[in-house]
Amino acid sequence: MSALLAVAVGLATGILSGCGVGGGSLLMLYLTLCAGIGQYQAAGINLLYFLSCAPAALAGHAKSGLIEWSAVRWCVLAGLPASVLTALFAAQIDTGWLRRAFGVFLLFVGIKELLAGWQKRR
Repeated sequence: MSALLAVAVGLATGILSGCGVGGGSLLMLYLTLCAGIGQYQAAGINLLYFLSCAPAALAGHAKSGLIEWSAVRWCVLAGLPASVLTALFAAQIDTGWLRRAFGVFLLFVGIKELLAGWQKRR
């Protein structure tokens, strides 16, 4: 993978993330399908990507008053143990199965978003 292409993909997914599209999911697809990177390595890269994008998004949303802090508290309390348990579980799963499950999940979300957009236009 050339450095220029990697920068272009990072820039494009960063812009899409800023628009709320879910650039991390697109980055995962690019890394696994186009760049030939393994699922676990791509997940690690995606986590580093998220860590660099999240503070700017959080600051922007906080400045606009779009964060419900009481909900954040509950999400963090539930999310921390769930993420640790899920990471331990994912480490035991076959990578091929994990890829298929992630693909089905993305298809489900994509179809749901398309249907929601279609219903709004009606």
